[in-house]
Amino acid sequence: MTTINSTNSTNSTPSWKKLSLYAVTWPILIDSVLRMMLGTVDVLMLSRISDMATGAVGLANEIVFFCILMFGFVGIGTSVAVSQYIGARREQEASRISALAITINLIFGILVSIALVGFGESLLRLMNLSPAQIAMASHYLKIIGGFIWIEALSYAISSIIRSTGQTKSVMFVTLGVNLIHIAGNYLLIFGHFGLPAWGVTGAAVSTVASRLLGIVVLIFLLYRSIPAPIRIKDYVAWKGAYVKQIMSVGLPAAGEHLAWQSQYLMVVSFVNMIGVTALNTHVYVMNVSNYFMALATAVGAGTEIIVGQMVGAGEMKAAYRRLMKSVRISFFLTFVIVGIASLFRHEILGMFTQDKTIIATGAGILLLSVVLEPGRTFNIVINNSLRAAGDARFPVLMGVLSMWGISVPLAYYLGVHSGFGLLGVWIAFAIDEWLRGIIMLLRWRSRAWEKKALVKPLTVPETADAAPAGA
Repeated sequence: MTTINSTNSTNSTPSWKKLSLYAVTWPILIDSVLRMMLGTVDVLMLSRISDMATGAVGLANEIVFFCILMFGFVGIGTSVAVSQYIGARREQEASRISALAITINLIFGILVSIALVGFGESLLRLMNLSPAQIAMASHYLKIIGGFIWIEALSYAISSIIRSTGQTKSVMFVTLGVNLIHIAGNYLLIFGHFGLPAWGVTGAAVSTVASRLLGIVVLIFLLYRSIPAPIRIKDYVAWKGAYVKQIMSVGLPAAGEHLAWQSQYLMVVSFVNMIGVTALNTHVYVMNVSNYFMALATAVGAGTEIIVGQMVGAGEMKAAYRRLMKSVRISFFLTFVIVGIASLFRHEILGMFTQDKTIIATGAGILLLSVVLEPGRTFNIVINNSLRAAGDARFPVLMGVLSMWGISVPLAYYLGVHSGFGLLGVWIAFAIDEWLRGIIMLLRWRSRAWEKKALVKPLTVPETADAAPAGA
């Protein structure tokens, strides 16, 4: 690949040495929690209307979440490439590949919006919902889906900004979006201050409006954070080498997300077979469980940024040590947080519903999370770093084999066939997460990822290490 001169001096301190895991991770953690609150707020506020509305919107949001995960394949590929280019001190190329990624995700988002508006109801019918729930979920999905291209654009831009290490900026944007969304829900779901009480429709309109305002701010922040200026022509300059780099990481990531979400939707159909109460319980518990995952996701994302820059700089030993330390930190913190939450599991579920059956069943699943979530931590944190190093195919292969070979059949066997119900489904989740987590750990320790770097540094690591700060 042709080397393009960096806009910064090669004698300056390497960018990855300026990053600490804590400084990069805590804004990502807050951002992740705030993003999840967009869906949780809808579920929590709509639960005041009825459990049926909650279940309908919860499943519609699963489809939305699936689409957002698919947008991530460009964002993930871009994040890895940009991190490695910055680590290699090739900032101009980092900016050019960023512009191309934004264009790709915008086009993809528009196509997905068209598909959801046209076929959203058909997708909902495949999930064994009642006719009343389909009617509510379909209307919600058409509004959210019609504007989901905003989220595609947001995902790409947020990934680029984070790759530079400026994670606080994205966090503050997400905070603003959440505040607007909560206010919009309060006004439009229940009809306060003379506004119409739109219920499910109000939640959808509020979500779209808040995301529109958020993307405007993100575009402004992009131009302030990117290491080299993005030119207008960079958005339409289609360079095959850049596309290949994005897709070499992004497509396997998309495959893994597709495998996970498709197996999850299959398992949800099993939950529907168990009954409406099981479905409503599952929606509530999943909303709580997402917060448990937030810490591992944040540590994984923060480690990915640092490891990506280390790999770009050729610092493989430092990258190896960074990941192993991050795994220990996230595993311990996840265990402690989930353990504390399990002590208050009845009170947590009581925030969503007063149904004693739902609370009792959900409480048992939250207790199981003490075992499940640490295993998921292995998976998330190590998987992110494997991708950051360019080793994206192996996690996909193992993910597909485990999710569809173990999670799906075991969920049906335990949950439906053996009569363990929703608890049996979540036991299957736990076994799948632990198995994949252990396999990912063995892969990292094998150091096979060291040969997968996407870019080469402009200077050898020894020169970078010896350079004094500010030189």
